[in-house]
Amino acid sequence: MLAGAAPAGAAPAGAAPVGRRIAPGVTYRQFDVDAAAGTAHAHLLTVDLGNPHVRVGLLHPGAVAARATVSRLADSAGAVAGVNGDFFHITETQHPGVEATGAPVGPAVADGQVLKAAVPKGQRFGPALPSGTNTQDVFGVGTDRRARLDRLSLVGSVGTPEGRLPLKGLNQYALPLNSVGAFTAKWGSASRVRAVCGTDTQRAAPCSTDTYEVKLEGGRVASVSDAPGSGSIPADTTVLVGREKGAQQLRELSVGDPVTVTHTLAAATSGVPYAFAVGGFPVLRDGEPLSGLDDVTSAVRTAVGFRGGGQQLLILALDGAADYRTGMTVAEEADTMRTLGASDAFNLDGGGSTELVTRDEDAGAVTVRNHPSGGAERPVPNGIGVFSTA
Repeated sequence: MLAGAAPAGAAPAGAAPVGRRIAPGVTYRQFDVDAAAGTAHAHLLTVDLGNPHVRVGLLHPGAVAARATVSRLADSAGAVAGVNGDFFHITETQHPGVEATGAPVGPAVADGQVLKAAVPKGQRFGPALPSGTNTQDVFGVGTDRRARLDRLSLVGSVGTPEGRLPLKGLNQYALPLNSVGAFTAKWGSASRVRAVCGTDTQRAAPCSTDTYEVKLEGGRVASVSDAPGSGSIPADTTVLVGREKGAQQLRELSVGDPVTVTHTLAAATSGVPYAFAVGGFPVLRDGEPLSGLDDVTSAVRTAVGFRGGGQQLLILALDGAADYRTGMTVAEEADTMRTLGASDAFNLDGGGSTELVTRDEDAGAVTVRNHPSGGAERPVPNGIGVFSTA
């Protein structure tokens, strides 16, 4: 049950009255939720995509394998509000000596440009997925300015003198077994070694010992290596990484060979191109919660949903202050979004990543509106930004 209320104990940072306007078409409010584990306190942004002065987009630090706080991402992009996004490669305890990349799990699209594809399901971070969902699921807004849930799968190939090879990865911290993946300038400078660790079903499985890397410059093989490397990738360069069968296929290439790489993300349902898309998993579809949602584990959570045929966004972040840190279950999250009027809703990263920011009129920087449960802002790989041209 939702109730407009002032929170007990310490007030959340930057507490605001009900229905406070942040910008034309953008409002912010707080309310309590009576959850099974105790009272949760929610922060909600309502965004009218029908307002021509409002748009939403992906916040990211300029590289897939990089992180920054939501406040920094929002300020650097000039957003009036923002929230954290996808789950990400936060730790790498299973493979000593291999660094965590910080890269997100799912697909990502920014300003209509594909940044990355999804890692295998067994390589993801985050709570258990609902039945029938996978790492390719996204929340996004199309060029028609309507929000929707969809699934984005990688379609690509590597053209070599011996024929075409399927491309199974794009700027991902984990590649499928026996595959070839591509890394571009959008990946950043992080090591590519993690891409060949684990399996499609077991994140902690050992790193592959059968690997190969090919660097392409100007459409030709410039160099080769028996192991994935690191460092920034120039704009005219693509790095191919192969493991197992994929490594064996790449070994057929020689320096100087012409190679072409094509890739795109294919939408399962939408015929409208995406202006932006972010990974996570759906919890509410066509007004009904998905089956098998976790109704046991309570936590601080972040969710985004829409109503009105995708014209109005609801962006929700729970408060992580001590009085409210018990949060809610994924099932309660879905029910809360439905109570708010959402027809569809999508779960984003939670816990210490949950953070919602807004910028007051004439303010030079955003304010963090909820208490991050870790006691400080956590750097994250991406988020959803709200922008105003008014």
